[in-house]
Amino acid sequence: MTSKLVIIVVFILDLIAVGLAIAAEQRRSVGKVVPDREKVYEYCEYGSDIATSYGAGAFVLLLTSQLIIMVASKCFCCGKALNPGGSRACAIILFLICWVFFLIAEICLLAASIRNAYHTKYRKMWNVDEPPSCEVIRKGVFAAGASFALFTAIVSQFYYVCYSRASDDYKNPPY
Repeated sequence: MTSKLVIIVVFILDLIAVGLAIAAEQRRSVGKVVPDREKVYEYCEYGSDIATSYGAGAFVLLLTSQLIIMVASKCFCCGKALNPGGSRACAIILFLICWVFFLIAEICLLAASIRNAYHTKYRKMWNVDEPPSCEVIRKGVFAAGASFALFTAIVSQFYYVCYSRASDDYKNPPY
């Protein structure tokens, strides 16, 4: 039987994770080159670093929701056998798709959070031809994480419902 509490909790966690990832995209660091007071050195000055926290928060919430779904469904491999049929086949396919989307979302969020937190301090401290740039994370990495987090949310909900149907059919066969 599908637990409505699991569905609601996972939906809320996923929704917050998507919101945090979108907020991280909007607030990602922006770097600009600024000379020091003596005009000898150039250094990079960055804006707010809150996007790293937003991205890490989205990462943790998405991970938590995935763990809840997998524990509730016994990770599809543990527990009693499921009744053969359409619900089980659908659950298997959605299980695989859910994990692929989840891994892509987590990689995007983690990589974006780490890259957003990295800052170059001095650009022209030494006489080099190519000083380090004030690189920041590219536009859209947090957004990609948000979109795959949304895909994960949708697919994991369908997976849990299909798994529950297949599990219920095994307990109460239709014949």
